[in-house]
Parts: sequence; structure tokens; C-alpha cells
Amino acid sequence: MTRSHSDRPRQTGFSLLELSVVLIVFGLLAGSMLGNLSGQRQLAEEQRARRQLELSLEALYGFAISHGRLPCPAEPALNSDLADAGNESCPLEHGVLPWRSLGLAETDPWGQRLSYYARREFTTSPTPDARAGFMLDSEGNANIRPAASAGNKLADKLPAVIVSHGRNGSGGYRSNGQPTPTSHPDESENADADLIYVNRLPDDHYDDLVTWIIPAILNARMLAAGRLP
Repeated sequence: MTRSHSDRPRQTGFSLLELSVVLIVFGLLAGSMLGNLSGQRQLAEEQRARRQLELSLEALYGFAISHGRLPCPAEPALNSDLADAGNESCPLEHGVLPWRSLGLAETDPWGQRLSYYARREFTTSPTPDARAGFMLDSEGNANIRPAASAGNKLADKLPAVIVSHGRNGSGGYRSNGQPTPTSHPDESENADADLIYVNRLPDDHYDDLVTWIIPAILNARMLAAGRLP
């Protein structure tokens, strides 16, 4: 007896169309997961950089209390293998944070050294009859603006400023002493060794993180430590 078509076993499995749909769905899910992981990684790196800036700022205050002055910047263009790399280079005003003098990490999470400005009046060693190299009425001269072209200032008369040059690294120095070129005016302002710095929300062109010594806090800590007046 012959078996009719209806009696044949039905074929199981996916058709090519169904497989294509499944692959597309898996691709979308994988892309979404990778995007989320990338975003989480970037957020974690930014949080690490902000903590590093906070630690660096505390190290500056601590150095001032111990030595009666702020540390001088380190030479930015030295390879980290050199003996003087990361040590103070006085009376330099613009450079990188002296990580060896302060016992800190050399680079931020993106492999760039932290740029550092300190006015010479605040890095001068105290005279033998003084406990600090600066006075209560000493003033800084750096200022923070919301954009390179902005006339208004977010902060003024600052004795010291620290900059992390962010994920793109534009304007920062690497461990080999080589600078990373920059072209955006706001990031260039944080790398051109003048007294104007930009601090604003990040976007596709700007991702710097900036912090600074607050004069009132510096004076209060120096007073509490007996370094001033």
C-alpha cells in the first residue's frame, strides 16, 4: 500500500527566513550589550579620573602644609625612564603634575599625564624666618572659563590648576614625553601654557576634566597647620 503525501513525516527545523530573523535579533542584542558595556567602561574610566584629580588636589594641599609652598610642575617632555621625570622642576610654572614628588600615579586612565600650572609666588620656598613662601593676601592669576571664547569666568585668581585631557588625550603628554596634538579651541586652551582654562560639560569635541586649588581652602588649611600667617 502506498503512503499518501499527508502520511509523510512533516519536516522540522527553521527555514532560511526564520534563521535570518533569529540572526538579526541576536545581532541587535549583541550590539546593544556591547554598547552598554562600552558606555559602562567609559563611565568607570571617567569616575577613576575624577577620583585621581581629587586625590591629586589633596596631595597639593598636603604638600603645601608640609613644605610651606605648593610643588613646582615637572618637565612634561621627559620620558618616564629618565631620573628627573616626575620630579619638581622649579621655578617652572607650566608642566605636568610632579607624580614622583607627590607619590602619585603618573598617568590618568587614558595614559596621559596630568597637566599642572602653579604660580611661582606659591611654589617659592619659605625664607628661614617664615613658615610659608606665600602670604594670606597672595593671589593666583589663573582663571576658569566655560569656553575659550567666553568673556565670563567661572573662577578667578587661582594659584594652581590640574587638567586631565580625557579619553581623546588631546593636549596631554604621554609617558614617553610626547604630546598629543589638539585642534579644538576649548581643549587647546587647556594645553597652551597660558592662564586661561576651560571647564564645561563634555561633548564629541571636548572631554577634559579640570580642577583647581581654591584659595580660601588653601589659606584655611595653612592657618590650621600654623603655616600662616
